[in-house]
Amino acid sequence: MNNPKAAALEGKVTLITGANRGIGLAIAESLSRMGAHVALCARDEKRLQAVVSEFERDGRKAIAVAADVSRASDISNAVRKTEQELGPIEILVNNAGIGYFVPVQEGTEEMWDAVLDTNLKSVFLLSKAVAPGMIQRRSGHIINIASMAGKSAFAGGSIYCASKWGLLGLTQCMAEDLRPHGIRVSAVCPGSVNTEFSPHTGKDPRKMLQPADVAHAVETIATQEPQSFISEILLRPTQKP
Repeated sequence: MNNPKAAALEGKVTLITGANRGIGLAIAESLSRMGAHVALCARDEKRLQAVVSEFERDGRKAIAVAADVSRASDISNAVRKTEQELGPIEILVNNAGIGYFVPVQEGTEEMWDAVLDTNLKSVFLLSKAVAPGMIQRRSGHIINIASMAGKSAFAGGSIYCASKWGLLGLTQCMAEDLRPHGIRVSAVCPGSVNTEFSPHTGKDPRKMLQPADVAHAVETIATQEPQSFISEILLRPTQKP
């Protein structure tokens, strides 16, 4: 490749969660075009297979990994399948996320468990699963897709914000634990992104961030020179939507 940044990702095995639509799909498309070999992980196997077929038609290396990342057994299987079919995981993008947006007094234990298991526990378990191999190789990227909701409170956001504040704390501690081993751990914190994820009542989608904007931030992190790392990116639209 003529682009040295793109060449830095040539053949890099990358596991991306929540990769069948929205931000995760945009990240998968971006990194695969830069030469990465991508494992697309999500719950909808049929949708994943359709996406992988599109990648393969373009000559890109990709596999579908159906998994519910809130389940430890699914995580183990996803990591095992990725490494068996593509090789050791060099980049992990923890993107899978869900949200319930209700006043705290209307929230339920089931909502809490679902959001925290998907948005926070899965990051801990996936990172823990790939870290030993990265430590052995003394290299690797773990990139967590957080949110500006991890820095700012809003009505109806108690459960979601709790998961993203926790994710930022986890990311910072992981970075300190793993940086002596040559592993870089980073967070991307986007504001409102124009996806199907959550309602954006009253917001102009043309002024919102697009999934490709988040993918560009991930590209920037993944192509850093080895002597430095970007610990956190705050991503806002140029105009308030």
